[in-house]
Amino acid sequence: TCMLHLHKNLPPLEFPPIKKIAPWLAAGPEIVPQPTAIWPIRSLLVIALLVITCTLYLALRSRTVYLVDYACFRQNSNLRITKATFLEHARLSSLLDDSIVNFIATILKRSGMSDETCVPPVHHYIEPCCGLDEACSEAELVVFSVIDDLLAKTCIKRDAIGGLITNCSAFCPVPSIADMIVNKYKLRGDIRVMNLSGMACSASMIAVGLASNMLQVMPRGSHVLVVSTETIGPSYYSGNKRSMVLSNILLRIGGVAKLLSTSRSKARFRLVHFTRTITAANNSAYRCVYQEEDEKGNLGIALSKDLTVVAGHALKANIMATGPYVLPTSELLKFLLFNMARKMPHGRNIRPYIPNFCVTFEHFCIHAGGPAVISSVQHGLKLSDQYVEPSWMTLHRFGNQLSSSVWYELAYIDAKGQMKKNDRVWMIGFGAGYECNTASWVCIQPSSSADGPWGNCINHYPKDIFKKI
Repeated sequence: TCMLHLHKNLPPLEFPPIKKIAPWLAAGPEIVPQPTAIWPIRSLLVIALLVITCTLYLALRSRTVYLVDYACFRQNSNLRITKATFLEHARLSSLLDDSIVNFIATILKRSGMSDETCVPPVHHYIEPCCGLDEACSEAELVVFSVIDDLLAKTCIKRDAIGGLITNCSAFCPVPSIADMIVNKYKLRGDIRVMNLSGMACSASMIAVGLASNMLQVMPRGSHVLVVSTETIGPSYYSGNKRSMVLSNILLRIGGVAKLLSTSRSKARFRLVHFTRTITAANNSAYRCVYQEEDEKGNLGIALSKDLTVVAGHALKANIMATGPYVLPTSELLKFLLFNMARKMPHGRNIRPYIPNFCVTFEHFCIHAGGPAVISSVQHGLKLSDQYVEPSWMTLHRFGNQLSSSVWYELAYIDAKGQMKKNDRVWMIGFGAGYECNTASWVCIQPSSSADGPWGNCINHYPKDIFKKI
């Protein structure tokens, strides 16, 4: 009641007209955003954008792959077979004709191999006969030895190995060689396992490319163990077909274990580029290295007379694919200009330009398949004897060790102390299919010791065998 009475006694409120208030409102103080309130927001947006960009870049870019270290099979003297012993066994064999024995004698003289090469135990018999037990024993002898050496060199724990890749062409037991390794070393249950077969001498390079792809999808810092060997005991040919006897004469025991990772820690080499070239669509290339039976049902591997020609075509195709990634700009321009000139009228008389790979690589590891293979690559790439020395010396000391031969050549360079930091290496592998696979590496850390397959004989090399073959 009091409030109502007070309200009645108050004079009425008077407000000025809207027209008079509007100018005053318009002339009021201007509201300006403060810089201190905007800069933190802008900074957060920029930081968020950078984080998103970096995350996408790291997630999508190709990871760098490193070779932590490798270990080659060190042969025992009891596996050694001289050329005279090999020839004597051929003469005493009741399975071989005199013409084949004479052929073996000729090939041994031209093989470029010494009397220090080694074969599996079953090949020391006059009539080699290799069953499953003998083949498994040969595989275990090589595979377990190289893995033991590699684990000792790298000091890596077995649980750190997240992937395993093995390659062995003709011997495929059940369980596989990869499973044999997992069982022997009790590797972790979630390890990723690959077992390659039928790819012959280039399988080691294929395994490196596969390991690189595998590491792209594995957690960062993962390790992949790659074991390359060839169990030649079961591949012995007991017939009289010349093209199939060649594998008995040239193939020797060997193997290598490699540890690859996306972690640079303790790594010795960095993988720069890998190129795989396969020419199996061509029938002559497909049957160049071919496992078959002769007229009497004897199983063996036939080597075609066109092997060097097919290998040359495969290498040319591989060079065309590899060159843009490894050659300097000057060499690429020369190659382009020569190709343009050859397409002009009367340009067919111009010889194709062969890029000078010596300006890119300090070392070459060419598959030691035989004198013809090494010589054809040397002449095709115009390499001096210095660059092919590791290949010739590996052929002389160890023979054709198939897919592991390029790693014995790398071990030769290490044992000679020729590998320096930032040196570049080009590995060239050839194999059935027909394939030419190459891998280029950059040295991060030279070898600290000469221990390895060349440890007890490196002082005797190089030997002057170029003019004797």
